[in-house]
Order: sequence, then structure tokens, then C-alpha cells
Amino acid sequence: MDTPGFNLRHLRAFAKTYELGTLLAAARAVHITQPALTQGLARLEDQIDARLFERQSDGMRPAEAAELLYPRVVTALELIRSSRVTHTQMHAFLALAKEGNYAEASAATGLARASLHRAVADLELALSQKLLRRRGRGLELTPTGRATARRFSLAQSELTAALEEIRALKGEAAGRIAIGAMPLCRARVLPASIVAFQEAHPRSEIRVAEGSYGELLDPLRDGELDFLIGALRDPPPGPDLLQEPLFDDRPVIVARSGHPLAGSGGAAGIDQLSRYDWCVPQRGVPLRERWQAMFDDAGVKPPHVRVECGSVITIRQILMTTDCLTILSPDQVVIELEAGWLSIVGRGPDGLTRTIGLTCREGWRPTSLQRAFIETLKSVC
Repeated sequence: MDTPGFNLRHLRAFAKTYELGTLLAAARAVHITQPALTQGLARLEDQIDARLFERQSDGMRPAEAAELLYPRVVTALELIRSSRVTHTQMHAFLALAKEGNYAEASAATGLARASLHRAVADLELALSQKLLRRRGRGLELTPTGRATARRFSLAQSELTAALEEIRALKGEAAGRIAIGAMPLCRARVLPASIVAFQEAHPRSEIRVAEGSYGELLDPLRDGELDFLIGALRDPPPGPDLLQEPLFDDRPVIVARSGHPLAGSGGAAGIDQLSRYDWCVPQRGVPLRERWQAMFDDAGVKPPHVRVECGSVITIRQILMTTDCLTILSPDQVVIELEAGWLSIVGRGPDGLTRTIGLTCREGWRPTSLQRAFIETLKSVC
């Protein structure tokens, strides 16, 4: 079932029962009666379709499902922060944060606008914080609202992961993996990894979101993506993210097969390369900076940049009809090179390498399925 259906009071009662070992102590800790706590645990067991505790003479012994659920519930509750927050308030606020107005949020959730208004107003009261403000005809999140939306989104990701691990425990091997794919992994590494992985896990669901590094960072930080694959950053993007290298990529200089430099045997010199227009990524992208350094280090004026573009498809079409050059990973144009549409006319300098790897959130705990995919990815690399 969807994580918004979890009653947060039941999750708190479960966590205290796990920690304290008896229903009576847990009921006192969460300020409810013992029968109410027992009913809450029973409801939670119905939702996950698994037993959480074995009743023994000296207390409650956690079952295997509880061992999987507990650490993720604790993390989710820490992210939510307030015991006054309800799942309805979280659900309403996240929908409003994503859609930007009450009409779209109502359509997305099926909740009436009045219910959304009330839930968000109650949430602001519970947190004693202003989360939204009017902007023209729409709404925008306050800085506190943006931080709260991120925490709530990460909390839901933890609970979703808990459900998937419990399903795996019961032999229901289906699960979802959400991957952010940067350009360098899309042509060969990621497709090969997906095919190999789904041969072993045919019921798995994989969602790939393509984009630049900057476009994928927020979805990763919000928990919408499990990890990113692509060029690692130096220095790292921040203390909240971790990077793990997979392999080093050596870019090459590419042109159309009929280009005047195509007969150079892939050894065109820096002076020759400087005579032609180029298609390269925009400033701030590591490859663009290293391309610039390639000429600066040789004491040669960088050539004219005809087009700033990060799309391999767009660059390929420009190259095939002009004398422009570009610098790319050979993996990105392996099909075009094999088909004879493009040619390697030069090699990047020795220092022009990029480390390709994984970027994930600090403290991220992958599910068994996610760990299996990462192992498959490493074997392909």
C-alpha cells in the first residue's frame, strides 16, 4: 500500500514497543492506553501483511519484519520531527509543494480543496512555522517550507523502502529503483546493467530520470531518486552527498567521418584542432572547463564555440552536417562510431580524464534490491 496510509501514531507506538519491549511501557511512552496501542500494532501488521512481534512471558520479541521496519521508522520519525504531525497533513503538504496550487494538488490527491487548506493550516499550526506564501495567483514555499517538504519526502522514501524490504522478506521480490542518469552512462553502461539485472530480477521496476547533474541533484536530495550515475564532481557537492567511483573515462575528439581531420588517424594536433568551430557543454560543466584547459595548457587560444550543448543527439546531428568538432566519451557515440558516421580525430590530453561513479545521499540505506543493482552495475563497469 502507499506510505501515506500509515498512521504516524501507530509507527511511533511500534518504535516504542520495539525499544522498550513491553506493551505497557510503550503505551505510557506514547501517552495512549494499552488496548489502543495493541489495536494500532494490529492495524500496522494488517497494512504490511506481516507479524511484527511475538508475545512472550517477559515481553514482546521483535519478528524479522520488525527488524527491517524499525530503523527506517526511526529515521522517518526523526525527519518528520513533530509528534503532532499526521500522515494526512504530510500527504496534503507534499502534494501542494509538488503541484504549486490547490487545484492541481486536489486533482492529484483526490482530496477536496477545503480539506487541503485545513490539513496544511493544521500542519503550520503543529510546527509553529509558516510553510507557504502567496505569489501572484499561485503559491510558493517559504525556506522553512522547502526544508520541511524535503524532510517529509525523505521520510516517505524510508517508509517505501521498508515496505519493499518486507515484501522481499515474504518472497515478493518486486521492487522499484529510481536512477538519475547523466549523459556518460546512458549509451552503454546503464542499459547493459539494466538488462543484466532484470534477467536475475524480472519483476523489478526501474525508473530512469535523465538530466544534467544540476537537474538531478534536487530529486536525489528529496528522495525521489535513489542514486545518480555519471561524472563525479571535484570537489564533492556537499557533506550531504557521497560519491563512489566506478571507472575512469577518457574523452576523445570526434568529427564527422568526412571531416578534413578524419584522415589524421586519430592523432590531430592541438594547432589543427584549434582551427575549427566546436560544440561543447556550457560553462561550469567539468568537461567544458577541461576542454578550455586543454588549449590553455598548450598555450593555444581556445577555438570558437559555435554551439553550447550537452545533448549528444543534438551534437551528433550538428557534427554530421558541419565541420564542427566536439569532445565526448567514446561510450556516448559508440553506435555512431561503429556505423561509420563519426570518427575519432584526436585524443584528449593525458590529464583529461573523468571519474564516472555513483552519487547518493549521506546515510542512505539501500534495499537488498538496490544493493543488487549496484553490484550488477559494478560488474558491468
